[in-house]
Amino acid sequence: MACFTGIDIGSTSIKIVVVDEAGQVLGHSTNPTGSRFRRNAVTALEALLQKHGLSTTDVNYTVSTGYGRKLFKDADESVSEITANGIGANHVEGLPGKVSTIINIGGQDLKVIHLDEEGLVTNFVMNDKCAAGTGRFLEMTARNLEVDVDELGDLHLAAEGLPMTINSTCTVFAESEIISLLAQGNSRERIAGGVHYSIARRVVRLAKRIGIHEVVLFDGGPALNRGLVAALEDELMCAVHVPVLPQITTALGAAIHAREAFAYDRAGEANA
Repeated sequence: MACFTGIDIGSTSIKIVVVDEAGQVLGHSTNPTGSRFRRNAVTALEALLQKHGLSTTDVNYTVSTGYGRKLFKDADESVSEITANGIGANHVEGLPGKVSTIINIGGQDLKVIHLDEEGLVTNFVMNDKCAAGTGRFLEMTARNLEVDVDELGDLHLAAEGLPMTINSTCTVFAESEIISLLAQGNSRERIAGGVHYSIARRVVRLAKRIGIHEVVLFDGGPALNRGLVAALEDELMCAVHVPVLPQITTALGAAIHAREAFAYDRAGEANA
């Protein structure tokens, strides 16, 4: 069976999506990036293909994207995560209309992307100089609250009273602030809520540089955090839509691009 793969090599995880000739998803996986990007990506791809009864000879075209895309020499092509995220957003199902704004929170960066009516990227802003407002920030919070990252959303929603105010915009100082709040006897629930609102306010400040237009799509692993979604909706004062699998949207976009690139090349050869 002919298939196409998109590999999103992020700072913390490798996301892979395999699609068929019709663009339907055959399989997907998420694995830790580790220190050996290429080897781990190759291993993850082979395992995913094998799981679905495929082999590397079935792959007609591969597109890499993300932080480590240039290191994956096995790809036929590489594209920026901005481009791949935009393509993937256009293929998310169940939305009330076309996506105009993408909020993507990764392991170590935060992006706000604008799409036009044709689904093409027209503008974007990114914060990749500081871990505040990213997945790393949430991991630090979970560690200090002594819970799993997956539990932060539930803590937020279970809070009694207003969220605590987290003033620091630096992860290092915010960690000290969280430890201090815990020492003062404040609940983990209110602190979790405060962290989520701190991230949401950072997203709003970034987004104001290019504006927010509905429909808003929130993707990346942190989009699975229901508390963070609620905080974003409060701060943005609009609905925020999350894909069923928000962590693979960019890899999906890379896979769709691989399929389209292969079709374009084959059409060119036929007309030569």
